[in-house]
Amino acid sequence: MANVINSYETVIVVSAKVGEEGNTAVVEKYKKLIGENGTVESVDEWGKRRLAYPIQKQTEAFYTLINFKSAADFTAELDRRYKIEENVLRSIIVKKDPRFLNKPAKKAAQKTVDVEAIAVESAITADAE
Repeated sequence: MANVINSYETVIVVSAKVGEEGNTAVVEKYKKLIGENGTVESVDEWGKRRLAYPIQKQTEAFYTLINFKSAADFTAELDRRYKIEENVLRSIIVKKDPRFLNKPAKKAAQKTVDVEAIAVESAITADAE
């Protein structure tokens, strides 16, 4: 069976104890790993945020979202490496639904309103009364 390339997104929650430089190093490490096994589309660093509940007695962490394309079997290896890394508190990898990729958002059809026609019509109606 041929390797099918899918689109994925992953969120990494890195311990705040490593600091800004440590977070950058961890993110670069995983960007490099993903780049070797696929294509990194975008990286969105959300910064340091407060956790909803303490994880390993920590209340703050750095969040990073990475969008990438790779073969399906690579995600298992990536998840395994996340679990080994002691600075990664939580992570998730989600396959993007191909039905919703590259589709522009539907915008409501804008109706053009002829203000002058409405003003004339209301003036005629007012005169008739």
